[in-house]
Amino acid sequence: MMRPRKLVTVSHSYVVTLNRRLANEMARVGAGRWDVTAVAPSTFHGDLGPLKLQRDPNEAVNLEAVPAFFSRSLHGFVYGPEVHAHLSRGVDLVHLWEEPYVLSGLEVALMTPPHVPLVFSTFQNLAKRYPPPFAQAERFVVRRAAGWIAWGQTVHDNLLARPGYEQRPSRFIPVGVDVEHFRPDLEAGRAFRERLGWKAEGPPVVGFLGRFVPEKGLRLLMDALPRLRTPWRALFVGGGPLEVDLRAWAEHHGDRVRVVTGVKHAQVPHALNAMDVLCAPSETTPAWKEQFGRMLVEAFACGVPVFASDSGEIPHTVGDAGRILREGFSPAWTTALEELLESPAQRQDLAARGRERAMSRFAWPVVAKAHLDFFEQVLERGA
Repeated sequence: MMRPRKLVTVSHSYVVTLNRRLANEMARVGAGRWDVTAVAPSTFHGDLGPLKLQRDPNEAVNLEAVPAFFSRSLHGFVYGPEVHAHLSRGVDLVHLWEEPYVLSGLEVALMTPPHVPLVFSTFQNLAKRYPPPFAQAERFVVRRAAGWIAWGQTVHDNLLARPGYEQRPSRFIPVGVDVEHFRPDLEAGRAFRERLGWKAEGPPVVGFLGRFVPEKGLRLLMDALPRLRTPWRALFVGGGPLEVDLRAWAEHHGDRVRVVTGVKHAQVPHALNAMDVLCAPSETTPAWKEQFGRMLVEAFACGVPVFASDSGEIPHTVGDAGRILREGFSPAWTTALEELLESPAQRQDLAARGRERAMSRFAWPVVAKAHLDFFEQVLERGA
């Protein structure tokens, strides 16, 4: 009987338990064929402050902690030398969940033994020119890699035009969603509305989930909603610099609008189930376009209809399970929302299509299997 192949996956994101879902699902899906170890920083300085590695006794993956230095900078942080031991002890393949142009990506590529295949994952969906030493780091990591994974179709298309990428095996694999945590739950949605002071029954709720920043299209919704000729309510869940403007706008609409901040991840499915449609009117800028749209697949999993713009990766994420509208054009959003709010049948159809897409394409076991299948392809190609 052959021993299981040893896979080591490295990421600063693994400092957060929830972000180890991919590693854990690869361990579960690959049980008997793969022995999976996740290497994570023991501490890391996140956007909101220091993070300390938390262990979950129910995890399927082997979890190893290593120091991380200069972690206030995602581009400039590095792992401690202890990471080398985890990359060289009978390892069959190393999976690097760091961008190839950052110093930690270069470090892992340098420390992975020459005979061990390296596969990296990337979110880079914009054509960029990096300054030294990041440009040199990217070139080295791409040359060293045996393959790469794009977290989006637009990511894959963008990177194929960059030197070296086309010569390596690659695969577009989407980000996953927990379809058990995110699921249709009418009671949870009703309770969430009631906690906001809304009656359980009333006009349909138009929802937004995400950062309160201009590029997420909040101003479009603030323009489109008052033009609706059918009754509506609006629920904005998130936080960010536009909160003050959003609350000022909400005051003009009285009981119709709720702005909710500080919602923990465990409560996000409840907030989504309180919505009759999720709107994601993201707007492309010279320095940004939507990379994936996690809120879209979370809404799909909860059976919530989705309206979204055509920014970046969104059309590929939504497919035929939601409605794609032109970014930045509020009249189209007003017209489409009126049609949806007046049609329970259309809402029911979109809800069913979204849930089916979440289960068949974005469920974590599906995503994990796609990773393992690609790793096997890389190993067979090397052999």
